[in-house]
Amino acid sequence: MTSRRRSSKGKTPPNSEVVHASPQGVDPDMWAGVRQLTVARIGLARSGASLATRPLLDLRLAHARARDAVHAPLDEAALAADLRVFNQPVLVVSSAAKDRSQYLMRPDLGRKLASAEPVRGDKQTRYDVVFVITEGLSARAMAHAKPLLAEILPVLTREAWRTAPLIVARLGRVAIGDAIAAAVRADICVILIGERPGLSAPDSMGAYLTWRPNKRTTDAERNCISNIRPEGMSYADAAFKLLHLLRAMRAGKASGVALKDTTDRLLIGGR
Repeated sequence: MTSRRRSSKGKTPPNSEVVHASPQGVDPDMWAGVRQLTVARIGLARSGASLATRPLLDLRLAHARARDAVHAPLDEAALAADLRVFNQPVLVVSSAAKDRSQYLMRPDLGRKLASAEPVRGDKQTRYDVVFVITEGLSARAMAHAKPLLAEILPVLTREAWRTAPLIVARLGRVAIGDAIAAAVRADICVILIGERPGLSAPDSMGAYLTWRPNKRTTDAERNCISNIRPEGMSYADAAFKLLHLLRAMRAGKASGVALKDTTDRLLIGGR
């Protein structure tokens, strides 16, 4: 490979250009085709032992976006108003975390309801499923909640599912859905939550499904659909997977490791 131009004393003179020539017979951009298939950072240009300027700046921008996503607050009122398009009651609750700083420092508080009274149902009413929407670690991901629900709720209505009011939970973690499901008396809880931002996806949303959650429910008893966003798992594919799991949970009265998830095979096989 062509190396740096050196001075007579063997040191690299200031402002000298770094040139990396490819070995003979090797495509200088051998990763070009693979980059069309993934957003992963592969085959990045280098300058000596460091990244070249452009990929380095791109990396720093992605990191800044991820940090912004973690700290950005959720406008619960705007989200609730947006979800009322489905002509279903929308209730807003809060976790025990008093603000975003405490939420990030105390994950346990995000799993607890500040009060169950706003969502507590009467003892005569029981629902098949409750949908809980919370920003988690990315308020930006909440932009995917409405289009995903638009794929799911009409199907559940046609199939005569008893769907509880939609619940918007401020500063919630996955387990906050357990307390909400118990309060509204729902058999299945589906929590749509902003996932931890990555350097290629600051707005990814996840869906966690649990059959009859309670205080002793563990993550092994949940099913998860991850990376819901246009650049990841599409709304249509996520809805298909979610609906299939809901039907399987109701039929088998189980979730998590006790429920075999066959939806990937169905998706690959063309449903």
